[in-house]
Amino acid sequence: MELLKFILKKLNNSITGGAIIIAVFSILAKLFGLLRDRLLASGFGAGDILDGYYAAFKLPDLIFNTLILGALSVAFIPVFIELKNGKDQFNHWQLSAAIMNIIFVVLFIFATVVFVCADNIMPLIAPGFEGEKLALTIKLTRIMLISILFFGISNVFSGMLQSMKKFAMFALAPVMYNIGIIIGIIFFVKKFGPLGLAWGVVLGAFLHLLIQLPSVIKLGFKWQPIMAWKNKAVRQIGKLILPRTIGLAANQINQLVITAIASTLMAGSVAIFNLAFNLQSVPIGIFAVSLAIASFPSLSESFSAGNQEKFLQRFSLTMRRILYLVIPVSIFMIALRAQIVRLVLGAGEFDWADTVMTAQTMGFFSLSLFAQGLIPILARAFYAFQNTRIPVMISLAAVAINIGGSIILAPGMGVAGLALAFSAASAIQVILLFVILHHKIGNLDEKKILFSLVRIVTATIGATIFIQIVKYVVGNMVDMHTYVGVFIQFTSAGVVGIIMYLLFTWALGSEEIKEIKKQIDYE
Repeated sequence: MELLKFILKKLNNSITGGAIIIAVFSILAKLFGLLRDRLLASGFGAGDILDGYYAAFKLPDLIFNTLILGALSVAFIPVFIELKNGKDQFNHWQLSAAIMNIIFVVLFIFATVVFVCADNIMPLIAPGFEGEKLALTIKLTRIMLISILFFGISNVFSGMLQSMKKFAMFALAPVMYNIGIIIGIIFFVKKFGPLGLAWGVVLGAFLHLLIQLPSVIKLGFKWQPIMAWKNKAVRQIGKLILPRTIGLAANQINQLVITAIASTLMAGSVAIFNLAFNLQSVPIGIFAVSLAIASFPSLSESFSAGNQEKFLQRFSLTMRRILYLVIPVSIFMIALRAQIVRLVLGAGEFDWADTVMTAQTMGFFSLSLFAQGLIPILARAFYAFQNTRIPVMISLAAVAINIGGSIILAPGMGVAGLALAFSAASAIQVILLFVILHHKIGNLDEKKILFSLVRIVTATIGATIFIQIVKYVVGNMVDMHTYVGVFIQFTSAGVVGIIMYLLFTWALGSEEIKEIKKQIDYE
């Protein structure tokens, strides 16, 4: 028991440890997410119900993601840390209560307005939907609006736990969210029909909040009926949120435009886009986001203390770790895209035509995994010195590129064109972030990052050759028309690819494995 407490304490109080906790629970959350998507795909197929289900998320997401999700984390955490380490009469717990109350009121007002106006708004978001399909989407949307009230409170809890470097319950929350949705698919749909899917989302949001509540209470948080609009710290968060909110609003508008375009394509296109996006985002959530989230408090503390050397050390190390993990995964996913889609989604109503379209779309998404993986840490490098304006401006440019590319590519390529436009925009966004960050703070340890990148790419190419060989050989030895045959081919090729990648990077003298081990030993 003492050993377990020691391990948990060590994990909770280091970047690597925090990243490990977040990554472990991210893996669990992603596994439940894959189970969720398999149940959705097999139960409904890529058709009208799933199109309506995914489209119904757009209005709640527009409200919550724009006003709260990203803005809260990047603005709240630095100010919370300053108050925690300072001696102001207005402490970090009062700040938390005030922000929570403000968020709840704002979300309630917006949710009420959208609930009333959903009949008029949804036809604009999904112009290709008509009749029963549109009516179902509106009903699902109205139910899902309830979930954002729970998420608003829950994400304040998440900000407190991250600031205090208590990552376990924060990382477990997405697992509970997916469990709630799965309960909705399995049980609520039987009672309420397709509307049960939306009630599952509401349950998941409530569980997301509930699992974090005991931890924040244990840390010392007590709710207070205060707003403190005029408080300096509250105003500082508002000042930091504003430019980030503009960027997030642009990103949500981007999602709405993509949904609108997809709704005009063949039936099931909205579902295929979302299913493919969810599949390709698995490694981003497990590796890149977990490392970026875990490093953010330390980046903020380093900058606040004026320790630029430590700031750059943390940034460079995190960036190289992300590249080491994400680049091979992206190429492996492209090489094994059909196998992945068939194994995860290929059951029940999800037929071979759905598999081919989803695999093609996921392949185009996977081209930009390296960029999607680096954006969180690059953006947080700006947020650490409380600069939210530059990432917002770059995000706006990326949104414009994505929308323009989607309009051009979708008519000829269908839903796959939407994924290709997204990848192009992500690549441009990460280049702009890196170049401007270098301009702002100077040396980013580029030489070390470049040498690591060369080793990683070389090892990935070598490992991919072995994947293709094993895939071809095993494919001729098993029945590829069966689940078992596809699983054997995928597992054989994947295991060989991982082993060869590790061997190649070790032979090339890659520092990432050694650095990760050293951080675990000494942080």
